Amino acid sequence: MVDYFLRHKAVSWLMTLVLLVGGTLSFLDLGQLEFPEFTIRNALVITPYPGATPEEVEQEVTATLEESIQEMRAIKRISSISSDGLSQITVELESTVQEEELQQLWDALRRQVNDVQGQLPPGAQRSRINDDFGDVFGWMINLTGEGYSMADLKDHADFLKRELALVDGVEKVSLTGAREERIFVELDRERMRSLNIPPERLQQLLQTQNAVSDAGHLKQEGRRFRITPTGSAADVEDLRALIVSEGNGNLVRLSDIADIERDQTDRPEQLYRDMGRQALSLGVSFESGVNVVEVGERLNRRLAELENRTPLGMELNVVYDQPQVVDDAVSGFLISLAQAVAIVILVLMVFMGWRSGLLMGSILLITIIGTFMMMRIHGLQLETISLGALIIALGMLVDNAIVIAEGMLVGLKRGSSVRDAAHQVVRQNAWPLLGATVIAITAFAPIGLSPDTTGEFIGSLFFVLLYSLLLSWITALTLTPFFFRMFFRNSRQGDPDHDPYRGMLYRGFRTLITLGIRLRWLTLLLVVALLASAGYGFTFVKNAFFPASNTPIFFVDYWTPEGTDILETAKRVGELEDAVMEMPDIRHLTTTIGGGAQRFTLPYSPEDRYASYAQLIVETDDKTSQHARMADVERELERRHPEADFKIAPLEVGPSPKAKIEARLYGSDPQTLRRLAGEIEAIFRDEPLATSVRHSWRNRVQAIEPVFLEDTARRLGVSRSDLADTLAMNTTGVRLGTYRDGSDLIPIVARAVPEQRHDVDDLGSLNVWSAERGRYIPADQVIERIDTEVADPLILRRDRQRMLAVYAEPDPLRDVTAASVLERVRSDVEALELPSGYRLEWGGEHETSSEAQSGLFSSLPLGLVIMFIITVVLFNNWRQPLAIWSLVPLTVIGVVGALLISGLPFSFMALLGTLSLIGMVLKNAIVLVEEINVQLPLHDRPYSAVVRAAISRVRPVSMAALTTMLGMLPLIGDAFFASMAVALIGGLGVATLLTLVVLPVVYCVLYRIHPEDGKA
Repeated sequence: MVDYFLRHKAVSWLMTLVLLVGGTLSFLDLGQLEFPEFTIRNALVITPYPGATPEEVEQEVTATLEESIQEMRAIKRISSISSDGLSQITVELESTVQEEELQQLWDALRRQVNDVQGQLPPGAQRSRINDDFGDVFGWMINLTGEGYSMADLKDHADFLKRELALVDGVEKVSLTGAREERIFVELDRERMRSLNIPPERLQQLLQTQNAVSDAGHLKQEGRRFRITPTGSAADVEDLRALIVSEGNGNLVRLSDIADIERDQTDRPEQLYRDMGRQALSLGVSFESGVNVVEVGERLNRRLAELENRTPLGMELNVVYDQPQVVDDAVSGFLISLAQAVAIVILVLMVFMGWRSGLLMGSILLITIIGTFMMMRIHGLQLETISLGALIIALGMLVDNAIVIAEGMLVGLKRGSSVRDAAHQVVRQNAWPLLGATVIAITAFAPIGLSPDTTGEFIGSLFFVLLYSLLLSWITALTLTPFFFRMFFRNSRQGDPDHDPYRGMLYRGFRTLITLGIRLRWLTLLLVVALLASAGYGFTFVKNAFFPASNTPIFFVDYWTPEGTDILETAKRVGELEDAVMEMPDIRHLTTTIGGGAQRFTLPYSPEDRYASYAQLIVETDDKTSQHARMADVERELERRHPEADFKIAPLEVGPSPKAKIEARLYGSDPQTLRRLAGEIEAIFRDEPLATSVRHSWRNRVQAIEPVFLEDTARRLGVSRSDLADTLAMNTTGVRLGTYRDGSDLIPIVARAVPEQRHDVDDLGSLNVWSAERGRYIPADQVIERIDTEVADPLILRRDRQRMLAVYAEPDPLRDVTAASVLERVRSDVEALELPSGYRLEWGGEHETSSEAQSGLFSSLPLGLVIMFIITVVLFNNWRQPLAIWSLVPLTVIGVVGALLISGLPFSFMALLGTLSLIGMVLKNAIVLVEEINVQLPLHDRPYSAVVRAAISRVRPVSMAALTTMLGMLPLIGDAFFASMAVALIGGLGVATLLTLVVLPVVYCVLYRIHPEDGKA
């Protein structure tokens, strides 16, 4: 193969051009994303049950649905929230479920839910299923307008939604935060009683007045004419003029007994604010595989075109601009990539000569650009993980070329021709290098084969390394000799007796290795001591899952006491907004009340819908100011909002659980669960490094219970339903019909006038219509008394068991991790005595990290077995593979030392870096042992062959390690890859030294080789 590429220049140039041109075109055509796409395997089943208590919802609706859903295959977890009149069930599928299977499983979920609709109690509405959890609205903007009503904002937002949805590359446009309108018919109950107008009369009138009715068609002289009677209400004035009674010969119109107005609902589901002003949120999601930077440019151009159609005073403010974030990230990574390439080339030029450096640099560039072509074929995209993988691969990509080039240089110095030197070095190293390359790839295989969501999230790391490393082996054997002949065309052949290893560095290393082999047991004892010290030192290394993002955004989750009205929550959080906006370095502030924001980036998990919840999304000028503002917000909350629970957290870059620290309690009795939760909360609060202590069932709330006189009510012709309707109409209101206004269908809600609403002491004076007697009955005749009780507002279940979760967070303003805080409180929590039938389970980051590591380690044993088999096949014996694998545990020494010095935690990415070190170390060790096998026939004594082989591998092994280590430097500044980069730099640096010294020592021990006369 080598001779073919040396003789056929056109083929070599063609291969070079294919890789360069094809790779460049592929790079320009690759999709660009912030994070890799991964599958969200969740669906939400929502079932309203108006009027039911949380316990009734749980027992009559939630439990029935959960039992049916549990029969599905591939169910990982079912969790539910039962609250006043509403059941919310979250269904999570196994992480092994593939994206193409999702629709089939969601169809099965719909069938399971539909099959039990008939078993739900009367009054329960039909279940709705939402499986659109995977949508990421990476371009999110707020629409505001000083002096404009919400209806005005919504009209323009609907227009923008229609226009932006037509932009090429846009998949969906979502609009949230709209406060819906109502037609309020505010009734004077005393007037209704005096005129004896029944509620049913109003309901019938309002339902039919504005309904669309088919009056048929008239056929005449072969033509058809549609018949459309007039009389529907064209505006609110028409509603006021409706005749509701003809008592005593006088017409009674609706305006005589009610005030009618069109207004916003006072029970909105969710509210948005932008810098303290009411706002609507528009989120744009992108089609799969597109270049989001280009789509972002098209969106901006379309907005500019629509600017003249935007009413004066309305503003569009960007909350999150993923195209810009991706553009900055890709540009930054390309700069890092260029810096890493430059570092690698510079190092090679310094230590191997300028021609060798340029040769290696050329091969490196060809390999990297060719990798883009492989990525395009596979369907990979440019995102944080794949670009980071390229930088990680940089040093390893020149390993094979260094070995070939180094061997050819040595051959030239010994008098061989370029062709002979190429033949010899390729014949000697082709298969060992392939085996070493496959081993290096296999070391990363657990990343690509991990079946959980974390493995899916970082899976592109494995595939990029797979393609780039295989391509590096191919280019090393084909293009490296070809370009070597070009770069060293005028080099003179050396003396066959010339010793290329006479330099000072080689003499010093000869002394070191000779001493190590002579004092072999002392050397091995020292290595074991270092390994033991690393094991002890690891106990001082912090543990973390994923780090915070580089984007200067942080969140403030704000909970008022459960039972707080959403408008009151908005009022209270408004005070916090005012304080935040007065702080320096605040670039933008978005507030969402009643639930989390739209998912604008993949790691963001929106909070469930609660009227007592609000979230501030705060963007600062930079990371430094972000940390300072987080501290300011914490002080503001502690000083002026003592009644609120809160959580302050930066934007994460990996999967994020509901809370970093979570203790789950399972049991049947709510009182017992709350008592145990209180004990755990006390332990968490006593820990100074833990903040945001709270639990999932929230505070108990008061409920008003009118005691119904069944017997008396039956005699008076009043049912429990009649009383409930009367109470509803005199509190929150009752929907009586629908008002049509163009494309808008506005509910008509009847309720009492303000002075007759929301008075607990006045409930007995209400009038209940008795259809049997045809008149109103005072409510106090059917109500014995009005009781109040304290009840649970929420009942949470997990896998069909009641579950209460106690949450806490590591202090975000101190250098602590969730794992370290959990370690401090875990023993005290687990020491609590639990009653029979109750159990404790740890969730949070501990669970997500354990699941990710479990998925990773599930495929690790197979990878290790494959790597060991390859080494045995390469050398056809047992002792040499054992000598090679003896180096693997020693990588821990450098990893622990580097993490302790840097202060970085041992994160999931650091774990991946540590595992990948196995392949790097084995690759270098294989090259060294193969050289020993080559030298053995050339020397009389095995000892001389071992020393000679070790010396001859100093430069290629050191250069391979050094280029890899220095190529990692640009990644240290990236929060996501920093711990991995540090682990690789420290681990590979120490492991390389140990490879060159300890491996020959172990080899001599296994083969009983002794320095007979002390000379090599």
